[in-house]
Amino acid sequence: MRIAVSADDRNGLDSVVSPHFGRCPYFIIVDVEGNQIVQVQEVENPFYASHAPGQVPRFIHQQGVDVMLTGGMGGRAIQFFEQFGVRPVTGAAGTVRLALERFLGGQLQGVEPCAESRAHGHGVVPPEGEYERDDLGRLKEEVEALQSQLQEVALRLKNLLDRG
Repeated sequence: MRIAVSADDRNGLDSVVSPHFGRCPYFIIVDVEGNQIVQVQEVENPFYASHAPGQVPRFIHQQGVDVMLTGGMGGRAIQFFEQFGVRPVTGAAGTVRLALERFLGGQLQGVEPCAESRAHGHGVVPPEGEYERDDLGRLKEEVEALQSQLQEVALRLKNLLDRG
């Protein structure tokens, strides 16, 4: 299975998961056999600065990816991934390694359009190009995703400290 993870940097499995796949600078592509990582490669997002609907899902599909893990994505992107036969999964956070472990362990599953997409599209699909022009909305969404990640990490830390 080939899994792509949206990333904010090029540090392989130690890269930080990007909260939104379309505007991430990198993708970490991981080949997995069973639950064993066989190969890891870092790929620049050629559409990082700007993209039209469908370009990034098409690019990921062209990389032979089966699953796309990310913090969030819009409803239109979800539809494109499904058309290309790539399984989108949202809610990834932390490092690429952690996101992969959670996905392979069954804790990270499913897909849901991001709040910005739901707000613009009244449920699923935003109006043509509206999301990509809204820098403030994208930034707010990234802040919300990061706050959620911090809460999750703080809870895990508390649980570890309570045990020890």
